[in-house]
Amino acid sequence: MGLVTSYLAKMLSAGIITTTLLCCQTQPARGGSADRPISFAAAWQQLLAENDTLAAARANVEMTAHKQHAARDLYLPEIAISTSYLYLDDEVTLSPADILESMPAGDQLAPVIAGLSKSYGRSMEEINRGLTSTIAERDNLTSSIRAQWPIYTGGRMRAAQDIAAGQLGEAGQHLKMKEEEQFENLARYYFGVVLSKTILDTRVDVEAGLQKHRDHALLLEEQGQIAKVERMQAEASFDKAVVERRKAGRDLQIARLALTRMLKSTTTVIPADALFINDTLPPLTSFLDKTLTDYPGLGILDAKKEQATGLLAVEKGKYLPTVALFGNYSLYEEDDLATTLLPDWVVGVGVNIPLLERSGRSGKLKAAKSMVTQLNALQAQARSDLSVLVEKSYRQAEQALEEYNGLGSSLELARETINLRTKAFSQGLSTSLDVVDAELFLAGIRTQRAVALYNYVVTLAKLTAISGEPESFLVYQH
Repeated sequence: MGLVTSYLAKMLSAGIITTTLLCCQTQPARGGSADRPISFAAAWQQLLAENDTLAAARANVEMTAHKQHAARDLYLPEIAISTSYLYLDDEVTLSPADILESMPAGDQLAPVIAGLSKSYGRSMEEINRGLTSTIAERDNLTSSIRAQWPIYTGGRMRAAQDIAAGQLGEAGQHLKMKEEEQFENLARYYFGVVLSKTILDTRVDVEAGLQKHRDHALLLEEQGQIAKVERMQAEASFDKAVVERRKAGRDLQIARLALTRMLKSTTTVIPADALFINDTLPPLTSFLDKTLTDYPGLGILDAKKEQATGLLAVEKGKYLPTVALFGNYSLYEEDDLATTLLPDWVVGVGVNIPLLERSGRSGKLKAAKSMVTQLNALQAQARSDLSVLVEKSYRQAEQALEEYNGLGSSLELARETINLRTKAFSQGLSTSLDVVDAELFLAGIRTQRAVALYNYVVTLAKLTAISGEPESFLVYQH
């Protein structure tokens, strides 16, 4: 907290934020034109709420959840009402002549029918017309309700459920990975602004020191104690310091703009937290174990493997029979002989056994098995790559920690060197270049320590993110 207080004090002295803003909450209401300080924790919550990439990932999770719910409907029966209208080219009729023609013994019965026609005194045409039945009219309208319920599909319905669950799990892991990526990005952007402000403060101090040195050189030149070239050296160094300070100021503006756009703020975002460092890091194994357990990239591969296993079950199920219950009930039918002969309802069970088909099920089955093998290999490689990444990041954090602590003595030396060189210059025992070098040496040490702090913080954010615990970064911060 002391670092934060010191950082805010510097911001106040530079006129960047006002006392009124500091007295407000971390996230004041939007719409104002003044800059607003915000803690890293609050910035993270704002990013979670408003980032478009995360919003798209959440929508993808919702979409796959709906698809999983839709896959459950495979267990339900299909029930439908169907209506059809048919218009025939002619009525469907059946006469005695048609019956005789269709009979094997029709030719033998023909003389009998002819004898009957003579006994009644009527022709065969008249008898056919009198005995002809209309089976169906030209206009036919029917309506029925049909149901079909698969009760066994060779495990394909269960496999579809597993695939849908795997897709939902994959979407969730993708969301988690996007959150971790955005957390790392926020750490770089947020503390990049802090680093830029620190560098600007360093450049301001260098400019002030070299301005004081230039004024001193002007006075000594007027008194004839130093040569003109010494005064010119002091002026040139001061002018260069002004250029560097302005460049640092523009870099800070760019960094703030990037952070502001990232958080979608209508006011310029000012980090309220400072760079920090911890005395020690947790053991490497703690980060490594959590990463190999919780890293969403591995979860994505697990979900893909679940889907591949489900696809394998689907392909195997194509070799097994399908059993389904079915039924049909007539709701409306024409009043003719054809519909009278048909039953009003029917139920049954059907079995479909595939013997030979052209979908390439054998090749697809082999492809599904190869996919499972591929995912197993990818999982092993991913775990190996993650182990290297975690250890590399951990060593980088250690290096930054050692660099920051190791430069503490150099910082004290640089400050003492400036005092000695300034006094020696006023006594004619040192050149202007010596004083400038001392100022630049101090600025370089301060900048190098700030960069070490930044590298430590960003690397720690990366470690906590890939280990699946970005919230633990806030614990290390405070």
